[in-house]
Amino acid sequence: MKTVRIGGGSAFFIDSAMAVPQLLKAGVDYIILDYLAEGAMGLLGRAKLADPKAGFPSDFMDVHIGPFLSQIATSGTRIAANAGGVNPLALAEKLLSAEFNREGHDIVDHYTWVFLGDGCMMEGISHEAASLAGTLGLGKLICVYDDNGISIDGNVKGWMSDDTAKRFAAYGWQVIKDIDGHDAEAVSKALRKAKANRRQPTLICARSVIGKGAPNKQGSKSTHGEPLGAEEIAATRAALGWSHEPFVVPEDVRAAWDQRARGEKAEKSWKRRFNRYKREFPELAAEFTRRMKGDLPANWPTLRDAAMAAAAAVNAPQATRASSQIILNAIGSGMGELLGGSADLTGSVNTFRKDSKAITPEDASGNYVYYGVREFAMTAMMNGLALHGGFAPYAGTFLVFSDYARNAVRLAALMHQRILLVYTHDSIGLGEDGPTHQPIEHLASLRAMPNLSLWRPCDATETAVAWLAGIERVSGPTSLVLTRQALPQQPRDAAQLAAVANGGYILIEPVGGEPEAIVIATGSEVAPAVEAVRAKNASGRRVRLVSMPSTDTFDKQNAVWREAVLPKRVTRRVAVEAAATQSWWKYVGSEGRVLGIDQFGASGKAAELFEHYGLTSAHIGRAIDELLAN
Repeated sequence: MKTVRIGGGSAFFIDSAMAVPQLLKAGVDYIILDYLAEGAMGLLGRAKLADPKAGFPSDFMDVHIGPFLSQIATSGTRIAANAGGVNPLALAEKLLSAEFNREGHDIVDHYTWVFLGDGCMMEGISHEAASLAGTLGLGKLICVYDDNGISIDGNVKGWMSDDTAKRFAAYGWQVIKDIDGHDAEAVSKALRKAKANRRQPTLICARSVIGKGAPNKQGSKSTHGEPLGAEEIAATRAALGWSHEPFVVPEDVRAAWDQRARGEKAEKSWKRRFNRYKREFPELAAEFTRRMKGDLPANWPTLRDAAMAAAAAVNAPQATRASSQIILNAIGSGMGELLGGSADLTGSVNTFRKDSKAITPEDASGNYVYYGVREFAMTAMMNGLALHGGFAPYAGTFLVFSDYARNAVRLAALMHQRILLVYTHDSIGLGEDGPTHQPIEHLASLRAMPNLSLWRPCDATETAVAWLAGIERVSGPTSLVLTRQALPQQPRDAAQLAAVANGGYILIEPVGGEPEAIVIATGSEVAPAVEAVRAKNASGRRVRLVSMPSTDTFDKQNAVWREAVLPKRVTRRVAVEAAATQSWWKYVGSEGRVLGIDQFGASGKAAELFEHYGLTSAHIGRAIDELLAN
């Protein structure tokens, strides 16, 4: 039975500040801080009336928690408090800025602006993302909706009849309706109102006429994805009284729209503020700079060692999803940029670390996002976090659900953004959930995507190497494809251990001369391949086993390494993977065989399904025999 120690740190607003350090010294698991007595609520309400940004106990951060943040983080003590008072979102912003902002030094303070149209509002991702944004109360998110009622096929009334304003209001957004999108002052007023609301994201519904000024085509699909044509251009110039030559911008127009000087001034101002911040808080400034640049922390070699040591300590069969969590626990607390999450499968994909703390509407200071059943939005949000800088986001779902997120994965690869995709339940090995949940074609599909690195490890060691490779890879996304079922740990010497990072390496080498045949396996299929190869070698044959957790990484190795692992002269080859065979023919050639699954799965226990689809050690052994007989 586990003992949990809980300590009370306060009983009311402006209570003693001595309790928290005393309880930390005592080693309690939780510290409870209560502030909302009747008198305190009255005081906080009066404070909010005087200042909209107030209304929460100021001593919560300044006195009770702030001086002890590093100790709290190191000890793992959890803080439970109702310090939101009558203005919890103001407190959330204070907590969010607690990592880098200091009194008089708001170095992180900006809005996110989104411009979208009718087509954007039809996409399912707009529902996914807007719902979560409203739930989290992202008050600095402002979306301007260009509501012109036109998409490529024409007037949207035929396929979009929903009330967008009501939809976003239902999500918890501030909605500013019926703005004339051609009235600059009306738009400016709406923008000012949006910025004033820090409690909710804002949708500004701006009515507009697409192609306004083109007398014969404005308000129609003809101005959406088609050129106006010479006649309509001439008519538009006449209607607007525009006499300037093509590509000529009058100086007065250029001056009115040129915001470079304003931008340069703002940038210089921020740099001056950051330099003051750097002088006062050099360590914080250095950490902020490092994270925004995307550099690894100075202690990265130590974290690497910790990850490999954690993997080496696993000596019993273990699902690689569980190994993944062990690796995350080993490195997570040393990397502030690691922001985790899951699409409603946290307990299954094991992405919640021992130092994870959920981000909530009341407290945005955490490092874990419960994305809900929103695989597409989750992945797109990770892209946004990576593009912003300062974060190395990772999040998990089942491999089969990667289909829902594919477009966002593709964009991450196209934009060269470092996000880490944890895909578990990677094969028919997940069992009785049946073909709807059993990925077949997904590995081949993801491997076909340019600039996406995919790792399918066979044990804890390969899982650790996969995580390290994904974190170190800053030029694109990395997917870690992990098992539900337990897998045995494979023994390796020092040379083999070093070779895992090459994506493909020799796991078993026969004695007595050059191999007669080569077996290539990945993920959960390495274990039955080991049994089959050891049996053949024990019988006097010479069979090499290659573990290939990452085909794309192996393909990037030099020709010498690839030839050493897969020598061209050895043409008898068998590849084994519980998925579509498409990825493997380039390694086995026309004389080889691929044991895989080129049909949808079935419902049943994992062992029964591997037998049914011919992926056991006995099946691998027979395939080797057939090759050797030729």
